Amino acid sequence: MRNRLTAYILTGMVLGVIVGFVANLWVGGDEALAKDVAGYFHLLADIFLHLIKMIIAPLVFSTLVAGIAHMGDSAALGRIGGRALAWFIIASLISLTLGLIFVNFFEPGAGLNLVRSGADAGVNTEALNFRDFILHVFPTSMIGAMADNQILQIVVFSLFVGVALTAIGEKGKPIITVIEALVELMLQVTGYVMRVAPLAVFGALASSVTVQGLGVLKTYGALVGEFYIALICLWVLLFGAGAIFLGKRMFKLIRYVREPILIAFSTASSEAAYPKMLEQLDRFGVPRRIYSFVLPLGYSFNLDGSMMYATFATIFIAQAYGIDLPIATQITILLVLMVTSKGIAAVPRASLVVVAATLGQFDLPVEGVAFILAVDHFMDMGRTATNVLGNAIATSVITKWEGMLEVEEPVDVPHPKAPAHTPSHGRAGLELASDMVDEDRKG
Repeated sequence: MRNRLTAYILTGMVLGVIVGFVANLWVGGDEALAKDVAGYFHLLADIFLHLIKMIIAPLVFSTLVAGIAHMGDSAALGRIGGRALAWFIIASLISLTLGLIFVNFFEPGAGLNLVRSGADAGVNTEALNFRDFILHVFPTSMIGAMADNQILQIVVFSLFVGVALTAIGEKGKPIITVIEALVELMLQVTGYVMRVAPLAVFGALASSVTVQGLGVLKTYGALVGEFYIALICLWVLLFGAGAIFLGKRMFKLIRYVREPILIAFSTASSEAAYPKMLEQLDRFGVPRRIYSFVLPLGYSFNLDGSMMYATFATIFIAQAYGIDLPIATQITILLVLMVTSKGIAAVPRASLVVVAATLGQFDLPVEGVAFILAVDHFMDMGRTATNVLGNAIATSVITKWEGMLEVEEPVDVPHPKAPAHTPSHGRAGLELASDMVDEDRKG
């Protein structure tokens, strides 16, 4: 289905450009008529955006609670989990900051001059003073927060629920089972929503080309190219950080994980690379008790490429609509993304959910998400490969910290110890935690 969806999106792009170009010729220089026609085209993208907003709250809540609950409560889990989270937080800040630097340096959206459909075309800066921002983070009602898609409030409530489920132990297992089912349910719903993406791509492109002509395509090319330049710089930093701890074995790690990285790049899905990544980390010398815990945790909390994309896309949309964001506001957006991105699911184009939520949080035009949707798949390929690389390095470094990194097997020899199971995202859970506790007791 994923390959067909990609083909449909590409078809929607081509048809959108063709239909938009014909409509642009038809309306001539009549701006009012062009906007009316473009509005009907954009209806398809607007429907898609409504569906995206529909899944934001339950998706963030379920994935974040499941990720926290799966950390377990043993001393080993606490130590390894603490080290993992410390690495994830530092890597997140580096990724977000790098994205912010590059999008301000290149300014890919400058001069695009998109027109916001809503009445308010600015940023509500009054709501961004520090006191009100901090107070707004804490919800007075979980139902109200979910109804209004107040993403930060949902995150705070999810943190409390996840930690509490870990604290009550066995009594919380039935609830964790329900949360895991909710994760799977929301991933399935997300898949359904993404099937509308080709129509949204068609509508967004046709709408833009109708009003602005074919010149808008230059912006897409610049956006993708500049984003990949930023990703290359992030790869260099990740490689350097890994080399500090792993030394020469960092080069060998790249040889082992090149196949899962290629799988992630071609499918634009971290989950597609998960089974092969388990096998290759095992061959590299990472014990099962480490990679079975850290890797699923990383799929929720360590998405370096997606976080760089989140800052890049958010500031790009503000630039495209001619909204001047002060550096203080941009830093606030970065800190918000630092938190909200921890609830993101490792599925294709799920980063759009976080971007849309952040845009709404700062009263920026959420409809800008539909504009970048046309090339989001090509950007998704790069950021997903970066996510996989970042998690491979994080897992290996944490293993090195624990003093458990074993001698690797030859890369090209068939692997007799391949993992017999391939747990999907959000499913490592209490079974893995239980295995680790048992092994600690045996030791």
